[in-house]
Amino acid sequence: QVQLVESGGGLVQAGGSLRLSCSASGLTFSTTVMGWFRQALGKEREFVAAVSRSGGTTTYSDSVKGRFTVSRDNAKNTVYLQMNSLKPEDTAVYYCAADFASLYVRTSPREYDYWGPGAQVTVSS
Repeated sequence: QVQLVESGGGLVQAGGSLRLSCSASGLTFSTTVMGWFRQALGKEREFVAAVSRSGGTTTYSDSVKGRFTVSRDNAKNTVYLQMNSLKPEDTAVYYCAADFASLYVRTSPREYDYWGPGAQVTVSS
């Protein structure tokens, strides 16, 4: 049974930093593309970042590029999202997701097979 569990969310002031972690089990983590998405209240779920199986390729949405960094530790079955220079518009529930089928990082939530329950990130102004 595949399980993804996010941790590290919370409340932070604008300009601050948070690091999200997503621990995975029940899958061959090293052969799975991992992504991060977010959903703000009243809005659709949107792509944030994704990392390839080896960690060698990453991609980001324009809204977080230069501020967020996605990485993974295949020995620990964990993917991370380091978030710096946070803005109030980054407030959302953040989800990690697993894409089994692709060799490449993808940005559409429809391509991802399993999802974590989400972690709330709130950035105050």
